[in-house]
Amino acid sequence: MEKRLFTSECVTCGHPDKVADSISDAILDACLAQDAGSRVACETMVTTDFCIICGEITTKAVVDYETIARRVIRQIGYTYPGSGFDADSVEVLCKIHTQSADIALGTNDEVGGAGDQGMMFGGACTHTPELMPLPVALSRALSNRLTQCIASNDLLRPDGKTQVSVEFDEQGKVIGIDTVVVSVMHSADFEMEELRKYIRQGVIAPVLEKYGFSIDNVANIHINPTGNFVIGGPNGDTGLTGRKIIVDTYGGYFSHGGGAFSGKDPTKVDRSGAYMARYMAKNLVAAGLAEQVEVQLAYAIGVAEPVSVRVNSYGTGKIGDEEMTALLRKTCDLTPGGIIRKLDLRRPIYGKTAMEGHFGVEDLPWEQTDLVDQLKALANI
Repeated sequence: MEKRLFTSECVTCGHPDKVADSISDAILDACLAQDAGSRVACETMVTTDFCIICGEITTKAVVDYETIARRVIRQIGYTYPGSGFDADSVEVLCKIHTQSADIALGTNDEVGGAGDQGMMFGGACTHTPELMPLPVALSRALSNRLTQCIASNDLLRPDGKTQVSVEFDEQGKVIGIDTVVVSVMHSADFEMEELRKYIRQGVIAPVLEKYGFSIDNVANIHINPTGNFVIGGPNGDTGLTGRKIIVDTYGGYFSHGGGAFSGKDPTKVDRSGAYMARYMAKNLVAAGLAEQVEVQLAYAIGVAEPVSVRVNSYGTGKIGDEEMTALLRKTCDLTPGGIIRKLDLRRPIYGKTAMEGHFGVEDLPWEQTDLVDQLKALANI
């Protein structure tokens, strides 16, 4: 019988798309730090020796976009002259204009409508302590550990990718880890056999152990399977803001509405709505109302209340999905303004999400489980 596998991937902050995300979110943070009412939709593209920043920004903040871009690139670790992309020599071009006045009519503080139409999903399950699906939780943990090793090892470079395949039984319970893939950019001086040994012992083994698994029980481990990975980062591939939407969410385990996060202020429900959906799903699972939950929200541009709210507990709920949906409507203000107030989103907290992950990171406001007691009381459990 064929194994029941589910696979998710992640990338380090030095991946070209994540470099772009990090620059966009750093600009958002800089605007919010000076003007909490900033309206930001910032897009970045990076390629060989070039970075372009564009989009719509309406703010009272005075921001040096080029300086921020260079700071982020340096922080990520692209500081090698002559490598095709480094913080000091990269050309930075800015093409920023203000937000459309037509959009602002429906999203100002008086109207409080959503910044766009669309649907957002949030999910949670009991696979891990952070209530994230195991494949993406492991991929993210491997990626973050890889980033730590890159920062402390002069022979590694910032670009990297991870992937994990988890085996499940017929009931959806985790059986074990089938495959782990790690690829990391490196100096030409890092001999491949030594690199693979270093990644196996310093990255894969400790992350698996943290989640209760042994590297010795993983059937397939691939480390830099193509061999050399010396040319990488934006010099190897062009990066764009918002192109890692599955990496940023649940690794494909739950649905995705299609909207990206980075570079968008919280009036954009692509971002704030997805954060609120995660908050609600996590609280339902943390309250013991279900083992697995997906929450969907949908909005119309300029309209404050969501056009739909839906809970799917995949048959694991102690109460019905409709009842859980009603509980969420009763306990949560789902207007964009209500979400922003509840999660305190008008502050510079977004750069960290681009680099470390949007979900499963303990100190982010949408990861709190302060709704648990209220949900339990209302559900009479």
